[in-house]
Amino acid sequence: MSSAPRASQAGPFARGRAGAALALALLALALLGACGEEERAEVRPLGDVNEGRAIVGRVGCGACHVIPGVPGARGSVGPSLEGFAARGYIGGVQPNTPAVLVAWLRDPPAFSPRTAMPPQPLDEREALQVAAFLYTLK
Repeated sequence: MSSAPRASQAGPFARGRAGAALALALLALALLGACGEEERAEVRPLGDVNEGRAIVGRVGCGACHVIPGVPGARGSVGPSLEGFAARGYIGGVQPNTPAVLVAWLRDPPAFSPRTAMPPQPLDEREALQVAAFLYTLK
């Protein structure tokens, strides 16, 4: 009997080249002892905060979350995103780093299979914009 995890158990790293790239990025962040406030600040120049806010509104994140600065974002299924930038963890399971956040925004169940948050219709660039916005929520 093989001790290798089945695909359904392998998590976010069993997804081909994209998964391998993500795994290497996360490993690099872990080896560097990430993440402090400085690293989170680095995502802001890479993403447009206003565009991120607009994407959050377009995708409908406010149906599940309270999100400061997003009109009508008064959902109660997921946690409020107020103070998101100060949180140590995303979804209570992953370190709050830009690389993890961008990947989480696109496919939360890959990191936490029991999460109620479904995969989102975001490409990498859009997820980066949303991450830049979320890191403004102090």
